[in-house]
Parts: sequence; structure tokens; C-alpha cells
Amino acid sequence: MSQPDLITLTDPRSPASEAYRTLRTNLEFSSLDHPLRSLLVTSPGANADKSVTLANLAVIMAEGGRRVILVDADLRRPALHEIFGLDNERGLSTLFNDGGGLEIPLQDSGVTGLRLLTSGPLPQNPSIMLGSSRMEEIIARLTEMADLVLFDAPPVIAVTDAALLAARVDGTLLVVRAGGTLREHVEQAKALLEKVNAHLVGAVLTNASLDSSVSRYYG
Repeated sequence: MSQPDLITLTDPRSPASEAYRTLRTNLEFSSLDHPLRSLLVTSPGANADKSVTLANLAVIMAEGGRRVILVDADLRRPALHEIFGLDNERGLSTLFNDGGGLEIPLQDSGVTGLRLLTSGPLPQNPSIMLGSSRMEEIIARLTEMADLVLFDAPPVIAVTDAALLAARVDGTLLVVRAGGTLREHVEQAKALLEKVNAHLVGAVLTNASLDSSVSRYYG
């Protein structure tokens, strides 16, 4: 595993890890009426925090007792296999070339309750794949196999992939980097997601400075 990225494992008592637990709680309470079985995580523009945020959220969700499947649906710049130290020979993309079967090549993450479906080899036309009826079948199969399925997707503004997926899952979470993501890009991403009737459950602010009183409490 890429240990520096998984702070929820390397330093579970840190303020950052506690923030992920708070995020888990907020997601659980926000979906009391309509439970989230599938959640997409994306960002307005290129954001290195997106995949790391999702990976840590997946760890925290699994530690909370859920059966979690983490899917790398960023078929342009996948990162989850590197974060968890897994091979990427087979994954999501290979499910479109297996003759119609739905034998999901899940891998053990090393965290109890958390399995990964990596991206697989990068396809030529990711948007066509993610917008296909085959993808609907894959999402349905994955949700049968877990309590929660988490999808990593490319930035909303850059390509259509995230919007295509957002229309097919229960909720979408936007990752915004403090000091790095422009306000107009956030507004544009929100508008694009609303256009496909995506259920935007909220946003995660990364790279924010920590209140000194909070850091002393956790020190």
C-alpha cells in the first residue's frame, strides 16, 4: 500500500482520520430516508486529493462494519491500484471484453470488509463504456455484492465520464481543494451534475488549515 496516502491506517487517531469518521457519520445521517448503496466521488477539475479522499473514506466505511467495494472508474488516470499496492491487469475495463459474463475480478485490499475493483487496462473510449447498458449491469451486480459501492471518477468539468456515472448511482460527493479549486469551477461542476439529475450529497474540502485548538486536542 502507499502508506502516506492512507492516513486512516497509518495514523488512525489523527485529526484527518477523525475528519473522515465525521464524513462517514454525515453521509449516514444524510441518507436516512434514502440509504446510499452506491456513491460517486469526483472533483470539479484535476485534483490529486480526489482518489486519496475516496480511498480513506472507503477504509473508514469498512471499519464501521460495512461490506465495501471500491471501484476505480477513472479510466483515464486511475490511482487506486497504486494507493493500495495492487496489480491492474484485470479490472473494470476487462468486464467489457469477457463475453458478457459478470465475474467481477475483485481484489483484497488488506482491510477487513474492503475489496477493490481496479480500472484494468485503459480503454480508448471510456465515456462509451461508462455510458453503456453494460455499465448498468455491472453497477447492479456490484450493489448485490456489498453494502456500499464507492466509485472514483474523473473530474466533472474535464470529461463526461463522471456525469454519466452520477446519473446511475445513489449519490455524488464533490472533492474541493482549498486554495486550489476555483469557485467558478465548483459552480460549473454543480450545474453539470444537476443537469443529469445527480443526487449531490455534499462536498469535501481538502487542504484546509487545521484549527490550533483542535490539533492540541488530538496531540
